Amino acid sequence: MADFHDDQMAGRFRGYLPVVVDVETAGFNAQTDALLEVAMVIMDMDDKGMMTPGPSMSANITPFEGANLEQSALDFTGIDPFDPNREAKAEKDTLPGMFKTIRKAMKVKGCKRAILVGHNAHFDLNFINAAIERNEISNSPFHPFSCFDTATLAGLALGHTVLARSCRLAEIDFDNKAAHSALYDTQKTAELFALLLTF
Repeated sequence: MADFHDDQMAGRFRGYLPVVVDVETAGFNAQTDALLEVAMVIMDMDDKGMMTPGPSMSANITPFEGANLEQSALDFTGIDPFDPNREAKAEKDTLPGMFKTIRKAMKVKGCKRAILVGHNAHFDLNFINAAIERNEISNSPFHPFSCFDTATLAGLALGHTVLARSCRLAEIDFDNKAAHSALYDTQKTAELFALLLTF
């Protein structure tokens, strides 16, 4: 983690720490459909004030009790929610640890809150918020409704909103075979976000 303080990162987004998030799910409904993967990249800032992708974390998630699993979504992502090799953990055993790591980074960087960055960010935020509510997690570092959407930013800056195409237009390597892994997509979104901030 970069060793800088609040006069840089905290001042860049009025006290918010950008954390890039991607989720893989078993459907589009955050209230009913299973959260299957989550990954997060905490953004850093170099000594010139340029944003860079920082530490990452990811986990496979077991479907919550009663979760809906849309077969079309599983076919799209290629995820078998019940594959024992996934070493998946429950939402309540995964998110609090990630949130603790984010809060530590906030303290180092002098930030008062984290803000979710995502490609189609409200989708990711809705699933994170639903899991928080479902598990009565009280320590979320994220702003509950504000977010930075790289699909919107890429549409404005590059003329395209799809992550793979946006990355290629920005001359960021993108492997379609690795896509739809939460960690890979999060890392690429973090690279794209950092680059878009220079436009």
